[in-house]
Amino acid sequence: MYVADSRGTPAPAEPQAAAPGTGPGRRAALAPTVLALGTVSLITDVSSEMVTAVLPLYLVAGLGLSPLGFGLLDGLYNGVSALVRLTGGHLGDRFGRHKALAGIGYGLSALCKPLLLLAHTLPAIGAVLALDRTGKGLRTAPRDALISLAAAPAERGRAFGVHRAMDTAGALIGPVLAFLILRGAADGYDAVFTVSACVAALGVLVLVLFVPGRRTTPAAAAAPVSLRGALGLLRVRDLRRTGLCALLLGLCTVSDAFVFLLLQRAAGIADRWFALLPLGTAAAFFLLALPLGRLADRVGRRTVFLGGHLALLAVYALLLTGAQHPALPYAVLLLHGGFYAATDGVLMAEAAGAVPEEHRGGGLALVQTGQALARFAASLGFGAAWTLWGARPALAVAAVLLAAALAGCLWLRPAADAPQA
Repeated sequence: MYVADSRGTPAPAEPQAAAPGTGPGRRAALAPTVLALGTVSLITDVSSEMVTAVLPLYLVAGLGLSPLGFGLLDGLYNGVSALVRLTGGHLGDRFGRHKALAGIGYGLSALCKPLLLLAHTLPAIGAVLALDRTGKGLRTAPRDALISLAAAPAERGRAFGVHRAMDTAGALIGPVLAFLILRGAADGYDAVFTVSACVAALGVLVLVLFVPGRRTTPAAAAAPVSLRGALGLLRVRDLRRTGLCALLLGLCTVSDAFVFLLLQRAAGIADRWFALLPLGTAAAFFLLALPLGRLADRVGRRTVFLGGHLALLAVYALLLTGAQHPALPYAVLLLHGGFYAATDGVLMAEAAGAVPEEHRGGGLALVQTGQALARFAASLGFGAAWTLWGARPALAVAAVLLAAALAGCLWLRPAADAPQA
């Protein structure tokens, strides 16, 4: 890593091939931007996953929220960011200031951590989570645009895999810290929120000091980048089909919190171990993100993306068996982490290939927004179905819908899902 160039110098053209001196058997070194952003994401994820690990238990067991109430908050936590992702992506493209938009987003999320200490009612917690997700919405597309612009097209799967692996390293550390704090502190939840706030502030500092400032001034953009032009990217066939697949599958994706609650019930896991469940998913994600990113570069990113959702379908099937086998938690968490490793960064690598550089942030935001809105609806729907019918019938419906969505996405795939060059 190195100190950012704060003067906002014009960015070099997007690399189109491996760096000089790298033959067919050697890989080009990753761009410093990817590694620096990976470090920021690692630190920030320590903070956010500390909260995420305890939030379901805090809300359901501590504050006594119903599954429907929790579904509303969880949907808000994951869906509000969709309302501002287009704004973040578009503003980053329009002014060429992807780093600045990402910094504002990280700062808002850091500010929300201490506010959780003051929020003890559903409206107050909802407002804090909405502000936190606003920050996430502002930063996600500009951050991913920086990664895609720094990586050679044939190496985007690898670049996103490395970033997601570093990001997930933070997700491994966060739940462990939350677990240790809950065991050792008298006011466990407040202590978790306090430490999380301090770590989030450190992440913002690292972003400011070490992420290179990259101001994009594409020669092809004779006029300022417009929101209408960004929305017009939906006319691009490959991007439209990629976004539609992400949306359909997102509608059938049960949120992490519900998966962990279902696993706790199915396996009879004690409350004191609940905060460690995200650790299993994060460990699998960490181990598989880079190998699956490389695989996506070789065999086709859509293929790996859909394969990840097959892993999620297997998670649903295992939870529906209800068998309290000792291996159940390990199998579910391994498949759950594999699902994220095969879909999160791979989706962005796939979408980036269909978006011109001057619209990179806005184009990625379109796909992210559709997926986030779909998952928001899925959280609300699953919470309502759990409340009305019970956990197992709700999960069975989700499994059937996911299988149908996968079949539909196979039909939407291009005729040749070739490796990306």
